[in-house]
Amino acid sequence: MPNSNLLPEPPATLLPEDDEQLAVQTEHGPAEAARRYPTFCYAWAKLAAAAREQGEDLAAYAYARTGYHRGLDQLRRNGWKGHGPVPWSHKPNRGFLKALYQLSLAADAIGEADEAARCAQFLRDCDPSAADAMS
Repeated sequence: MPNSNLLPEPPATLLPEDDEQLAVQTEHGPAEAARRYPTFCYAWAKLAAAAREQGEDLAAYAYARTGYHRGLDQLRRNGWKGHGPVPWSHKPNRGFLKALYQLSLAADAIGEADEAARCAQFLRDCDPSAADAMS
């Protein structure tokens, strides 16, 4: 078995349920959800996508980077050690994964090709099905 990894893969990281935040976002929109719940990555990802659609690349980048960093903090608080699966199938993880995807797109839009590639690879490393679902 050449090139096989003998170390076990870390367990999947599952973020806590976010039903309350989703309800606020549904009723009041992503800006209000981000105001009330600044750690709610899904709202930042939605804000990034909307800014990108309006051609506001720098705003999209700022929103996406905020969601990404808030998500990293949440992942670490929930046992993530800097690597390992963050499954797309667990719906509360999708906010972070969407923010990471938006960061890749926004970085590319502002000419940060290296960062865009790193984020795209990080997304695949978290869960290849996430990258497939959003591409």
